[in-house]
Amino acid sequence: MLNAKGAYGTEVMPKRHPMAAPVLSEKAWKEMSDEAMGFDDFQASISLIGSTGSIGTQTLDIVRARPDKFKVTALSAGGNLDLLAQQCAEFKSTVKVVSCADAKMIPALKEKLQAAGVDLKSVDVQAGAEGVNAVATEDEANVVVTGIVGCAGLLPTIEAIKKGKRIALANKETLIAGGPVILPLLEKYGVTMTPADSEHSAIFQALQGVPPGGMRKVILTASGGAFRDTSAEELAKKCLEDPEWVRAKATTHPNWDMGAKITVDSATMMNKGLEVIEAHYLFGADYDDIDVVIHPQSIIHSAVETMDNSMIAQLGWPDMRLPILYSIAWPHRVAMPTGQFERPLNLVELGSMTFKAPDTSKYPCIQLAYDAGRQGGTMTCCLNAANEEANQLFRDGAFGFEGIPQVVEACMEAHMSKDFSSSPDLDAILGVDRWAREYVKEVAAKKYGKK
Repeated sequence: MLNAKGAYGTEVMPKRHPMAAPVLSEKAWKEMSDEAMGFDDFQASISLIGSTGSIGTQTLDIVRARPDKFKVTALSAGGNLDLLAQQCAEFKSTVKVVSCADAKMIPALKEKLQAAGVDLKSVDVQAGAEGVNAVATEDEANVVVTGIVGCAGLLPTIEAIKKGKRIALANKETLIAGGPVILPLLEKYGVTMTPADSEHSAIFQALQGVPPGGMRKVILTASGGAFRDTSAEELAKKCLEDPEWVRAKATTHPNWDMGAKITVDSATMMNKGLEVIEAHYLFGADYDDIDVVIHPQSIIHSAVETMDNSMIAQLGWPDMRLPILYSIAWPHRVAMPTGQFERPLNLVELGSMTFKAPDTSKYPCIQLAYDAGRQGGTMTCCLNAANEEANQLFRDGAFGFEGIPQVVEACMEAHMSKDFSSSPDLDAILGVDRWAREYVKEVAAKKYGKK
């Protein structure tokens, strides 16, 4: 019998929050089952925001591999006009809208499109924020892949939601900064949001078939970054005695060749802290029910614990195309041509896996993220913006590795006493994003003498 505390026996039922992903609800189950029955007729028409970046190019790998199931109808990019023109030319039979970063680039883009064999009468060439919005709301598209970086991804995502497009989420700011605004919009317009990054896709996949009330806990796995084999004491000593060695190591990942920003985020483990916040918004898990585990082999991409003590995990060789594929195909499992994608996981070849808890004294950014998440409102936006700026300043040599959590924490404290809002609108979120970046620059200038 359910007791007064909401528990069977001594088991306290986990606290649940609103969620963006289609899981753990009667509505999600119905949508999944209805969609799953129509595989023969399934085809996704994709609007791709950030087509020349890593997410964008890998999404196009999928479209290229299975043109019977996927087509791209709109492309937006920044300043890589050569690649954007090549992409538009390759998919010219389906692309209707293309956008670049700035209106001043349009003549050059049109010239490159013509040179690549694109009939300019067949494609609408746009630029800037209006262009990204046009791509996000292209009429034929039913899925929008948000591969754009930063809060610039918030506005086109909102416009796509208002048009009823499914969101294949690859832009972390959408929920980390904009969660208080995005979740009510998804509910209002009846829109589905599916995660396109590996950890949250793993959780999403593990939750397929888990009924409402069936999830107890989320377990996010982490590689551990550049300092996973360095003790907290040794790292602190190196920060004092050889800060440039620390800077060089922090920008080199032990497992992968990634961009500079995400590599440093992995070294501080702020990336995992941000993923904790995103998991909260995606799956409605309370922060007390989200754990982080270091898993150096990066084979288990994340897991969920269910109420009957089972643990369900998603495993595979690291390949971003799988989570992207599932985000645009959900709930379908679409086969990829043999040999074109990562081979199936071979457990015998893998041999063994290891796990350990993160050292919070070595990784203070994890706790800062939990603190920001529990505070909610604009604090997660403040955390994200402050970290982005601190990360860049560290890479530029403004301060040492230990300075990243120091300036982020200072920014959070200042925001709490200045203009924190528990129920912000979009303008408030964008305002905090701008303020936090400037505040971190000011702190760096005063404390470390550099901007």
